[in-house]
Amino acid sequence: MTTPHYIDGRWVEGQGNDSISVYDPSLGAPFAELRSASSAQVDEAVQAARRALPAWKSRPAAERAALLRGFAEQLGARREELIALQVRNNGKPRHEAEIDLDDAVATFDYYAELAEQLPQKNRDVPLAAPGFTARTRLEAVGVVGLIVPWNFPLVTSAWKLAPALAAGCTVVLKPSEITPLIEQAYGQIAQQLGLPAGVLNIVNGKAETGAALSGHNGLDKLSFTGSNAVGSQVMRSAAAQCRPVTLELGGKSAIVVFDDCDPDQAVEWIVAGITWNAGQMCSATSRLLVQDGIADTLLPRLQAALEKLRVGNPLVEEVEMGPLTSQAQWLKVAGYFATAREEGLKCLAGGKALDAEGWFVSPTLYVDVPETSRLWSEEIFGPVLCARRFTTEEQAIAQANDSRFGLVATVCSADLERAERVADALEVGHVWINSVQAVFVETSWGGTKGSGIGRELGPWGLSGYLSVKHVTRCVG
Repeated sequence: MTTPHYIDGRWVEGQGNDSISVYDPSLGAPFAELRSASSAQVDEAVQAARRALPAWKSRPAAERAALLRGFAEQLGARREELIALQVRNNGKPRHEAEIDLDDAVATFDYYAELAEQLPQKNRDVPLAAPGFTARTRLEAVGVVGLIVPWNFPLVTSAWKLAPALAAGCTVVLKPSEITPLIEQAYGQIAQQLGLPAGVLNIVNGKAETGAALSGHNGLDKLSFTGSNAVGSQVMRSAAAQCRPVTLELGGKSAIVVFDDCDPDQAVEWIVAGITWNAGQMCSATSRLLVQDGIADTLLPRLQAALEKLRVGNPLVEEVEMGPLTSQAQWLKVAGYFATAREEGLKCLAGGKALDAEGWFVSPTLYVDVPETSRLWSEEIFGPVLCARRFTTEEQAIAQANDSRFGLVATVCSADLERAERVADALEVGHVWINSVQAVFVETSWGGTKGSGIGRELGPWGLSGYLSVKHVTRCVG
């Protein structure tokens, strides 16, 4: 922990003003400490990436692809170590940490394939005008800053790092100060694979480090995943440089259950959408819209399922939901419980912090929540579900779309024609029909409205790190 920053191919000590304590949220106790990077070290990382850019973006795409596959293989080789760290630092149950690791591996493999296809995308362009020829080149955007959150470390960084390297960009990665350890694996793998110095740089720190990176004039692009409050600051920094950004921000997503749905199956989808990662997901379907005809059957079953959910230390095999990842998040969720009491909301399950040494809260269900409630409109980032009833399909669509966010939604119905129709009408970036939140690297990720700008994953994720150049030549 004395050399936690990877700059220009070397591990170095932090020189910043902040000391970062790394916690086990199941115990509420620190298990590691490191010193943040200074603004000068952020500058060193950006300069190293700038020096490495010409050679890296000119490197044959097949060679970049081979290195990306090396990242996938080495992540797999470190499987047990990384899963254990994800469990310890995030509080995720093992089955969730396993999916995170598999997701990161699949992401590097997928973008290795897309990198190999890049040369074929440089092609001649037919022109209607005689006497000219034209061709298109796809080129790396340049040096990119990647700022990732604490709720899905390793995963969110893979979603950014793999396409950026595939495109030929060089990067400076800033992990969250809450979960700064697991991304160090990327630096270790880079050294092991012989990735050229400066292609990947990792700087750890708090707000000071993030501000130094997002405001650095040596970047060509910024990609940020996190809160809307910080995202707006990142966007202001980018605006000062007229620099492109990708922003994946908050959500207050709806799950819509029609009365022809099997209630037990619907409960499974609802519980997964609000308790996975203890509800600490921008995609958490925290607004339940249930049709009148099924509400009286569904809600008691949902209440029972949430009350039976096994919450505790994720090292215990039977545990289904772990703690919140930080004390700050625990206090925030507890504050919403207090607000719910002040507003007089009807609580069917949970609504309280648990009496344990770590940062645990109960899976919570409030019903008949009015649209004026803060809990209905604000992102809580915890296992807190608010329910309302609707009568018609039109009402369901209107209520689901009545949000400043637009990230995801889920539709549950036996009438697939209706489910598809509703999915098309929802103002979000991703919709699941009769499913848990299965995310595949081939599909896009991102939202509308206040949920961000741009898309990650799929070919859209790669295109975000590529610029288009046309070369036109007079031959007449």
